Amino acid sequence: MSPKSRTSSSSRSPIAPALPSSSPSSSSVSSSSSLPVPYRSSESSLSSAPPVWQSSPPGSIYDYIRVASFSLGPDGRIAQWSRRATELLGLSHGEAIGKDPVEAFVPPELREASRRTVADILDGREWTGLVPYHNPQAPQAHGIAEVYVMPAETEHGERSALCIAVDVTALRGLETDLAASQAVFGQSPLGFFLFGTDLRMLRVNERFATVFGRPAETYRGASAYDLLPRGEADRLAAALRQVLDSGQSLTDMPIVGTVPGNPERRRWSISLYRLHSGSGRPIGVAGLATDVTGRRRAEQEAAGVRRNLALLNEAGARIGTSLDLETTARELLDVAVPQFCDLASVDLYQGLLVGDETPPGLADGSAELRRVAFASAVSAGPVGFGDSYLSSGGAGGDGAGGATKPVQVGEVHRYPFNSPSAVALRTARARVVPGRDGGESLEMGTMLQSTLVVPMVARDTVVGLAQFSRTKGSEPFGERDTALAVELAARAAVSIDNARLYRREHERALILQRSLLPPGDPEAAGLDIACRYLPGNAATEVGGDWFDVIELPGHRTALVVGDVMGRGLRAAVAMGELRTAVRTLALLDLEPAEVLSALDEIAAGLGAPGGSHAGGRAGSRALARGKAADGSSDLSGLAEVYLATCVYAVYDPVTRRCTFANAGHPPPVLVEPGESALLMEVPPGMPLGVGGEPFEEIEVELPDGALLALYTDGLVESRDHTLDEGLQALRASLNTPDSVVSLEDVCDHVLSTLDTHHGEDDIALLMARMQGLSAESVGDWQLPSEPKSVGRARELARQQLESWGMDELVDTTELLVSELVTNALRYGEGEIRLRLLLDRTLVCEVWDSGLVQPRRRRARDTDEGGRGLQLVGLLSAGWGSRRTPHGKTVWFELALPGGQSSGPDSVEALLSMW
Repeated sequence: MSPKSRTSSSSRSPIAPALPSSSPSSSSVSSSSSLPVPYRSSESSLSSAPPVWQSSPPGSIYDYIRVASFSLGPDGRIAQWSRRATELLGLSHGEAIGKDPVEAFVPPELREASRRTVADILDGREWTGLVPYHNPQAPQAHGIAEVYVMPAETEHGERSALCIAVDVTALRGLETDLAASQAVFGQSPLGFFLFGTDLRMLRVNERFATVFGRPAETYRGASAYDLLPRGEADRLAAALRQVLDSGQSLTDMPIVGTVPGNPERRRWSISLYRLHSGSGRPIGVAGLATDVTGRRRAEQEAAGVRRNLALLNEAGARIGTSLDLETTARELLDVAVPQFCDLASVDLYQGLLVGDETPPGLADGSAELRRVAFASAVSAGPVGFGDSYLSSGGAGGDGAGGATKPVQVGEVHRYPFNSPSAVALRTARARVVPGRDGGESLEMGTMLQSTLVVPMVARDTVVGLAQFSRTKGSEPFGERDTALAVELAARAAVSIDNARLYRREHERALILQRSLLPPGDPEAAGLDIACRYLPGNAATEVGGDWFDVIELPGHRTALVVGDVMGRGLRAAVAMGELRTAVRTLALLDLEPAEVLSALDEIAAGLGAPGGSHAGGRAGSRALARGKAADGSSDLSGLAEVYLATCVYAVYDPVTRRCTFANAGHPPPVLVEPGESALLMEVPPGMPLGVGGEPFEEIEVELPDGALLALYTDGLVESRDHTLDEGLQALRASLNTPDSVVSLEDVCDHVLSTLDTHHGEDDIALLMARMQGLSAESVGDWQLPSEPKSVGRARELARQQLESWGMDELVDTTELLVSELVTNALRYGEGEIRLRLLLDRTLVCEVWDSGLVQPRRRRARDTDEGGRGLQLVGLLSAGWGSRRTPHGKTVWFELALPGGQSSGPDSVEALLSMW
């Protein structure tokens, strides 16, 4: 044997591992005693034995070190040879039995010493030592085995030996594995733990003990129920059993609990996997535990930030889509409930809702508010947020002047001065109001966890109050929630303030627009009139289209339709200036072509600095020609240009003749009785503001019952069809069936037939049906230029008025006719023409061939004359003069008896002259 062998039973090779002191058999029994599945023997004698045997292969340390055994007979030769010995030493059973062990596997140079050792063994001595061996079948063909030889006896009392051999390389590997396992288990920053097959802890490392807050030795034998609350322990025990039974690993299982001495809830992440012996037998469940409380908190904060950002992004998309105050408030609540809170409301200052610029009480937060919106995910109706409030009808019913019932949507109320809501309004700062216990007052309601009272601030102005509440069981509002609520309220406040400003400006624009258009039912002598105006932009309802009906002297009527190029308020302002100019020029009783020429000059000066015509004229002409004044296409240096189209018509109900002049406007449409509609051939002319071109006019006789339609291009032109197609459609729509009788019905029929909802341009439609004045309503006489014509004029006027039944006007009319005829004789030329017209008023006209216009002056007390026109002005409802192609006409107008406007008292008027 080896020279290093020792005969002492306690001696060990210095390279051999320290094996357990118990025998292999006892070790095997101890290992198997903890197995949960015992072997059930069929023998009755073993039925009461403890469950120490099992049917599965052994799972002890010998599975890892591969122990080989053989025995020596009394003759020193191999008597028994195990299969493990065959694997370790490379000799089969047949090759080993009966052979000298020294000759069988000991190298030749060591055989002599080995024979002496075998002899000592057979003398009854134990021996342990390292033995080199030669195994041709091994990977390295040689090795070193630690052999433990125990003396034994045969059944005949002869001496023999039992030998156990272990490969030293396997022992060294086991030693290394144990050291590495101990290092990983003890030094790992992760918490390691090991459960046995009975689901009780066998061992934990120091990191695990630190994580769970107990000494490591206290965990041996503990179960999941000794570590965690009941619910979490059930989850962990079920997971352990599942892993042990199925062998499938489980990763990142969340566990919640507390550690001794710290009530704070902690979170751990648990990963489990099953352990096996070398033979594959399950021996327990190992796991890793990591404290993820901080990481979980960071994840929750990050999730909260992401949720808030998503909510803000949604708010940006959903809040402010409408310029309506109530709609904007509801959009805010649609975003907040239930994503941010369980119930919410919005109150706006009543003064802002009714249009006040500075609502009273805005500074101290006690002004009246109206609840405009409420939303709840937990109740079907309004819920009291807790602040007592004062209703608009008086004090509430809680004994302190406050109401306890919830505020209804639409209800006007106010908050007491010292309430949280009033303080928030007064300071413009959000406040978090905690909920109340059930036994306390109902100020906040027992169902509410907390409420955020957030003033709605826009442009440093508080416009209202938003309240957000969470119910019991929800997380209370924190700083991040407060910041988010303030941002949501601010966005809604800006939209609400924009809506308020828009509504104010819209109302102003509407006032402007309506003031520039004639009343809904304009009246004129000898005409039945209907009109419509449709704004192209429904949001502003203002534009550059206009129409007008102007009463002229002699019961004549001017019909005007125009269109300023452009849209919106600027076009409406330009339209207003042109309309005012048209009315002014019309009252001068100019011819239609002269009116358009004067309008052309005015339009050219609208965009020029200081109202001069030079800059506007150059820019207008350049724009009309598509180039700048210097010949280039750059218009940046030109003054702002206002261009407009207009058609101007004057209808005389006595002669049934109408005079037209056009400035680049679509032609009028005429429908004569029994005929189809046709476009009138009116010279188109250039648009107003271009200049340089004269305007032409034509005179057309219109029979009674004829229908005249004036319109703007928005009625007949759109991107869906050409202008010619639109004009054809208009003509077809005016060929109305017999069932359409009234002019209002004709207007509605035209607008419903044509495409009037394209929204591309404003639409103005003015329709007039010619009625004319009957011959019985007209008195017309020619008088010679001689003094006796004054008396004759008085006589004719008296007779005509008596025939009309206007006896109350006879005296005043005789006096005024006498004055006008006298002036015609004194200052005029040629024959004199007297005409009386009776319609809604009485009009008297005196014609002569003189060109000098009468001028009213105030006579001195010593003057014997000069009071004629002054007398006419005092006694008539109106008077004036106009040029005619062959002279002039002086006229006055008297209100009819019993009319809405009575004439001046003649006595008082005469006395006022002195």
